[in-house]
Amino acid sequence: MTETSIYGKYGAYLPLILQQLKAQIEQSAQDYLAKYGCALYEHLNTRLKTEDSIREKCARKSLPPTPRAALYDIKDAIGIRIVCSFIDDIYAIIARIRALDGVTIVNEKDYIKKAKPNGYRSYHLILALETPYEDVNGSTPGRYFAELQLRTIAMDSWAALEHQMKYKKNISNQALIVAELKRCADELAACDVSMQTIRELIRNS
Repeated sequence: MTETSIYGKYGAYLPLILQQLKAQIEQSAQDYLAKYGCALYEHLNTRLKTEDSIREKCARKSLPPTPRAALYDIKDAIGIRIVCSFIDDIYAIIARIRALDGVTIVNEKDYIKKAKPNGYRSYHLILALETPYEDVNGSTPGRYFAELQLRTIAMDSWAALEHQMKYKKNISNQALIVAELKRCADELAACDVSMQTIRELIRNS
């Protein structure tokens, strides 16, 4: 981070906060594996929102390009995405997130039980994190925020394809592609439910 960073001096804390949250989630998943003998997720990806991205979001929301806007008004400078094999694993992870020390869920949106109109499915959480670092309000311990997205493998594959279409210019047959994406989303959701059912049958046999 530079002196002109939109994150100001607080930008230096973001990688440390992200690493701590990631370590907490990984430790909880290891505890689950040791207790139940199965993994909670397939992979976990992290990111810090870039300068350009956070500035663009501030502009879109008519917010000033300040550290307070970037880290308090907007709450997704820190991001984690967890991809699971089964739907139930997503809800098991959320239950464990609720139990993490210094972590509070301040907002959640379940796009799995109620998908977006275009077929998008995922579970979004905004987490408030208690940290040893000063925050933009001058408090120590400081409060920072992170966005957590949880998806199945099928949901993640669909979202990646939909993302490509959203940011590609001059797509021909766009209406057809949108309709096909929605159809695929519904079929993948049905497959996720079937896979979950099969796993339960195997477990109970």
